[in-house]
Amino acid sequence: MGEGSAIGIVAPDGVPEIRPGDDLAALLLPLLDLRDGDILIVTSKIVSKAEGRVRDGDRDSALAEETDRLVARRGPTSIVRTRLGLTMAAAGIDASNVEAGRIVLLPLDPDASARRLREAVLTRTGRVVGVIVTDTAGRAWREGQTDIAVGAAGVRVAEPYGGRVDAYGNELAVTLPAVADEIAGAAELAQHKLGARPVAVLRGRADLVLPADDHGPGAAALVRPEAGDLFGYGAREAVLRALEGRAGDDRGFGAVATPEEIAEGLARLAHHGVEVLASPGTAPGTAPGTVPGAPEEGRLAVRGPREVLEAVAFAHRWRVTRDGDDPPGILRLHPASP
Repeated sequence: MGEGSAIGIVAPDGVPEIRPGDDLAALLLPLLDLRDGDILIVTSKIVSKAEGRVRDGDRDSALAEETDRLVARRGPTSIVRTRLGLTMAAAGIDASNVEAGRIVLLPLDPDASARRLREAVLTRTGRVVGVIVTDTAGRAWREGQTDIAVGAAGVRVAEPYGGRVDAYGNELAVTLPAVADEIAGAAELAQHKLGARPVAVLRGRADLVLPADDHGPGAAALVRPEAGDLFGYGAREAVLRALEGRAGDDRGFGAVATPEEIAEGLARLAHHGVEVLASPGTAPGTAPGTVPGAPEEGRLAVRGPREVLEAVAFAHRWRVTRDGDDPPGILRLHPASP
């Protein structure tokens, strides 16, 4: 074989059962042969056990406190955005690899957990390593699950390729490999789900490991902000949330839409009697159907069934109002306050 790039992953046997209050570093280090530049991967399960995030009960009993927002529900399965910003089934609450009748919750702050473990390794061995805390998650559009990074310290969690040029001279505009997630998935291959190997070491990517005094942004940097989330609700939930229009639920629809975006959406509902009378860029009263004084800056003048307009506006993070000076049937749409 010719020269190339290679990585190696070792997942040792012999990790004991972890109990609340256990010193993870003390238990794991005798099993590991760490070098500077290695990346230590540990499952969130053993981190949570050591931190006392184990309790009696079932998933449903803890789901509400771990949930920030319901994304979708199908039968007994709930996909939620957790308090950590992760979108996961049952908020990542696990009932496997734990005594019957008990559950394991995700660490309160997985990035902080990774930092503590990294510092303990440095103090006790002098080795500068990266640490990744993993958990299993499903993927939209794909069957099956894979491990992802829910916590990280001392490791680059993503590699920005924006602005680089490939071998054909094409500029890579938005390429951003989530290397921490890739490492988590690769480590899982060595650990095996039923292998009782909750720790692994990856060697061969020292370029991703940061200096000892730099823990990096953590895995939290990989969580997409709600304003940039195009899939904040499941298909059914999006329809119901828009029609309900409950305060706060519009977070799941992403950023506030531009006037052009909501005008385009409203134009598709002409069969419901929706008519955009004036939109940004339209001189007041010059186009058919426009009304004097419209548009105001960033606002629309519309006509149509109010319940339809309310739902469309809500899903675009806009609001419907009535101007007392307008003719009957005319409503105004404006962006919601940030």
